[in-house]
Amino acid sequence: MMRCLDVNRKSIFLPFNFLLSFMKKITLILLAFSTLLFFSCSNTKTKTDTDNAVPVYFTSDISPEGVMKIFEYVKDNVQGENIGIKVHFGEDGNEYFVPATMVEPLCKALNATLVETNTAYTGRRTKTETHIELAKDHGFTFAPIDILDEGGTLELPVEGGKHFKTVLLGKNLENYSTIIYFTHFKGHGSAGFGGCIKNASMGMATPVGKRIMHNRDYPKCKQELCISCGRCVEDCPADAITLEPLEIDKNKCIGCGKCISSCPQSAIVRPDNEEQKIIFLEKLVEYAKPAIEKVNSVYFNVIMNISPSCDCAKDPKEPFVNDIGILVSTDIVAIEAAAHDLVDKAHQCEDAFLKENSVSGKHQIEYAEKLGMGTKNYKLIDIDKK
Repeated sequence: MMRCLDVNRKSIFLPFNFLLSFMKKITLILLAFSTLLFFSCSNTKTKTDTDNAVPVYFTSDISPEGVMKIFEYVKDNVQGENIGIKVHFGEDGNEYFVPATMVEPLCKALNATLVETNTAYTGRRTKTETHIELAKDHGFTFAPIDILDEGGTLELPVEGGKHFKTVLLGKNLENYSTIIYFTHFKGHGSAGFGGCIKNASMGMATPVGKRIMHNRDYPKCKQELCISCGRCVEDCPADAITLEPLEIDKNKCIGCGKCISSCPQSAIVRPDNEEQKIIFLEKLVEYAKPAIEKVNSVYFNVIMNISPSCDCAKDPKEPFVNDIGILVSTDIVAIEAAAHDLVDKAHQCEDAFLKENSVSGKHQIEYAEKLGMGTKNYKLIDIDKK
């Protein structure tokens, strides 16, 4: 009787064991299928991201010929006949700005006008007459020169900005059908780096607009480093600096940062205020946005003479990496991201300008993408390999 019961018990559990084994096999098959599907979707997403990436063209040929060669890839984006090329004419004592010979063939080919705006700080670039005189002294003699704010102020609205409702740009900007931002990509004491975004913001703003962007961006003094050379006093446009002891009057200071680049001893530096640093970068971006939306734009970043200092510095610091090349794109965010990545790679670090200037400018790129000015998703195309 007991033996029959054992047989019956095995009979009862046999189908159950079979079913359990079958279910385990099904589960393993479904798990394998899900894993395959996941990686398939991941690969599809990567391919889609690559397909949607904005092209940024690159050449290591830093020469007038290299400029013309790479321009072929974006020339169809130049609209109209009244073309402006936004350059920096350099500063007295600074030899790191992009030389006039680099842009001359492009300018002549397009029958373009060289455009700039006057500065907020003192010097020959403060007034139109002496600004043009300086430009010609630096070799920019092959084309007409238009100091945009000489025609007055163009006030434009900012869509989506946090800090400005309107911006103040040189009025003559509206006379052009296309602006080519021919930019020197290098360091900057307040912005971390200066590229196309800074060229389109600080570079297109009126002197009043420049002061507004710098508002409350007060430098900090390190009295123990001061040698009382007087360069900062000479360069300060607001007469806000006194020596012995070194002091900056915040009631007068316009925050232009000229003294930071003027001081040979680094006795005047950026303040240790991270929030204010971020605000300044966002102000730059918000000023650039209406400028590039008002007029069709094409962008060059010439990555050479990569000093930690701006081209406005009379006594700039030595370049910290070798020359890299030229980039061109129709997307201001993509070209800035690509240029920064190339400098980071050359300097073998994650943020070259943070390392050199103690200021990261990468928020410019992130905030510009957030405001819809372009995308960080770029595809670098080396035309030298074509």
